[in-house]
Amino acid sequence: MAKRRANGEGNIRKRKDGRWEGRYTAGYAPETGKRITKNVLGKTQAEVKEKLKRAVEDNKRIDVSKSQDFTIGQWATLWFENYAKPSIRESTAEHYRNFVENHIVPGIGKIKLRKLTTLDIQKFYNKTRESGRIQRYEGMEVSGLSNKTVRSLHAMLRQCLNQAVMDRLIPFNPAANCKLPPKEKKEMQIIPPEKLRDYLRAAEEHGVLPMFYLELTTGLRRGELLALLWTDLNIKEKSLTISKSVARGKGELRVTEPKTRNSIRTVYIDDETIRLLVEDRKNHPFSPYLFPSPVTGGMYGPDCVGRIHKKLLKRAGIEECVRFHDLRRTFATMALQNGVDIKTVSGMLGHYSAEFTLDVYTNVTKEMQKDAAKKIGGFMAEVM
Repeated sequence: MAKRRANGEGNIRKRKDGRWEGRYTAGYAPETGKRITKNVLGKTQAEVKEKLKRAVEDNKRIDVSKSQDFTIGQWATLWFENYAKPSIRESTAEHYRNFVENHIVPGIGKIKLRKLTTLDIQKFYNKTRESGRIQRYEGMEVSGLSNKTVRSLHAMLRQCLNQAVMDRLIPFNPAANCKLPPKEKKEMQIIPPEKLRDYLRAAEEHGVLPMFYLELTTGLRRGELLALLWTDLNIKEKSLTISKSVARGKGELRVTEPKTRNSIRTVYIDDETIRLLVEDRKNHPFSPYLFPSPVTGGMYGPDCVGRIHKKLLKRAGIEECVRFHDLRRTFATMALQNGVDIKTVSGMLGHYSAEFTLDVYTNVTKEMQKDAAKKIGGFMAEVM
């Protein structure tokens, strides 16, 4: 009986066409026990020898018996259900599901996982930028995905392929060296300071002043604001504990942990905010919620509060396109412009680092630096 060649052992020969070929044993098929042979080609013996050496080293990191049958579509689906979905927020899971089902599977899903190359992925990204938007209704204009969406798609695919590397299905991550579209720096939209009074007056007339006043003085995320309980308010310490968030998923409101670990935090509030919250409590003294819905008695739905915000903009005569999320940006901008240091603002917003806050509010801090330069220049002029 012939002796089995050890995994990774190879040999080199010259072919009839003049090229050199190196063959090596990549493993054995679990069903039949037959040897799985791979080869590399080159113009010279030395070239093939080097290629063969790299192929053998790569093969040692791969479990061939498990990797042969996976396509990238099958692996991405398996990875999403078993690795990603159990450990991410429901809203994030929906984004990932959309990426897998509507982009990866139809785009590169048929390519074998082991044969997926950086060029395959790069072409895939380029195509999605040109015509990747899903046609959700007849007559919808076909267009490409935004740079931000392509970058998010890449972040997910890179995680997916990193897991394949850790599971010894592929030797390296082909998504690692892709060229991504640049980050899109959109002009930040906030409520103009001169119109804040009109906005708050509209909120008071609508009966929601405490909620929107709190938002503009803390910059909470919408889900964090609506998930607040009366017990999260510490009147003596003048603080709020942020430890949960609410979002709508599959038709119902669901309370989860906040977006990131840094989002669990204590936020301190001013005397006027405390006064408004305590006064508002008299309207619903037995509700567990800080801001119960007057319709259901339970939590407000995020979309409902978004609609109220639009009504307030209209009533206040604010024509700028300001989303509810931009109230958070309005708070941060006002805080920075009024001398609150970047680290404190970052902590209040629940960002993972002050560097991230600086990146988001580059325009604001740039103006602050210009103002500082003028002050320093004025001081030095007096000295001279």
